[in-house]
Amino acid sequence: MKRKSWALLTVLATLSLGLSGTAAVAEPSAAPATAAPAAATACTYTPAVPADNFKGIPVFDAKKAAKPYSAKLQTSQGTITFKALTDKAPCTTFSFRFLAEHRYFDRSHCHRLTTQRIYVLQCGDPTGTGSGGPGYSFPDENLDGATYPAGTVAMANAGPNTNGSQFFFVWKDTKLSPAYTPFGQVTAGLDVLQKIAAGGEDDQNNPGDGFPTLPVNFRHVTVTKH
Repeated sequence: MKRKSWALLTVLATLSLGLSGTAAVAEPSAAPATAAPAAATACTYTPAVPADNFKGIPVFDAKKAAKPYSAKLQTSQGTITFKALTDKAPCTTFSFRFLAEHRYFDRSHCHRLTTQRIYVLQCGDPTGTGSGGPGYSFPDENLDGATYPAGTVAMANAGPNTNGSQFFFVWKDTKLSPAYTPFGQVTAGLDVLQKIAAGGEDDQNNPGDGFPTLPVNFRHVTVTKH
């Protein structure tokens, strides 16, 4: 995701907003990891910086990773629940479960809302700046033919195989390049996301891309096995 004025930004790509001269909105990105990207075929978690609110580095367990689960995110604006795509993105869903079970996301907030051309709410950075990370990175998954309809939950990144803790909710059908691992599907709370989007964002210099006006604070994230 494009970095804001209050964070060191790395813009991966932009989407044109037509011929009006309005500033383009960047696709989702996250803080770059300094470690070399892991091989795309390996489900490994590679030490990297930054390591904000460090909870350790998960050790992949294929048996546990295969077990379906749902995540319930209790936020200051309402509850959002999504089904994890454990069969399609096992590395990603295993990482998310690891972080949730270690309360990594608790007391963090969503730091970016886009309302023009791309329609996402980005979360998962405990620093709230868009430049934070969990202390490790891991490979992309589930990108072949990836699309981003409303309700998609996908990873933000800073290039191929640089996933960390930052992720985004798609609150309205969005066209993105297939470069962001889809790992969940909202099953309840899409109305919450749309309420947050309707509240707008606060960036006067780059309208349509800023901090959500309605604060989205994560109180607790619960993982429930199916």
